[in-house]
Amino acid sequence: MKKPKWAIEKERARRAAASETVWLFGLHAVRDALTNPAREKLRLMVTRNAADKLREAIDASGMEPEIVDPRKFAPPIDPQSVHQGAVLEVRALEWGSLPERCAGGDAPGAARVVLLDRVSDPHNVGAILRSAEVFGARAVIAPRHHSAPETGALAKTASGALERQPYLRVRNLSSAMEELRAMGYILLGLDGEAKREISQAVAEFGARPVALVLGAEGPGLRAKTRETCDELVRIGAVGGFGSLNVSNAAAVALYAARGV
Repeated sequence: MKKPKWAIEKERARRAAASETVWLFGLHAVRDALTNPAREKLRLMVTRNAADKLREAIDASGMEPEIVDPRKFAPPIDPQSVHQGAVLEVRALEWGSLPERCAGGDAPGAARVVLLDRVSDPHNVGAILRSAEVFGARAVIAPRHHSAPETGALAKTASGALERQPYLRVRNLSSAMEELRAMGYILLGLDGEAKREISQAVAEFGARPVALVLGAEGPGLRAKTRETCDELVRIGAVGGFGSLNVSNAAAVALYAARGV
């Protein structure tokens, strides 16, 4: 029996994803990836100086590094990248499904997750992953298309958080929001023109899990995303200028919505 077109395309996408690799660079990103047992590591290129600094992590990983002369160090990454003499080829992390990461569990306090609506700058996403780890978010969730994929630039900005903070890429953001709602999450979309501040809304919902939804800088939340939210909230600001970079807004929102 001939397979339907959608099944063939799904298998092709799965094979393509399995064959893709990511080059991480920079001492922090490479060190944390080397010591992450969940990370599939393929190739490590380092200068002698970087190898000395990463010795414990290299030994723990069991990898045999390629020692490269600094004058001939030309890894397959953007030449402008600040690699600090260390690059590591890996496969993307597999964090499991949304329910596995966001439903129930033994984590203390009320659950928090962050959803990103077409935030495509890897530096912003990397910074958001750092904030999400600091404030104990269950996951950062973004659509597979029109959002920052797992890259070396994202990993370097995340400064190790990419290895520890679940970053889930979903097919459809609105569907993921509905799935979270079915788990009991309150969906709060950030909007500078909203009537209530985020802290006021969170106080009303008490110990219920909260999903914070942030849009890209400029366009903000898309119409469908806004409609799917339970409420639009704002970050309290003093003065007339109340706009924040999306990564800063995520950090402030996570702090304001921290569990009790």
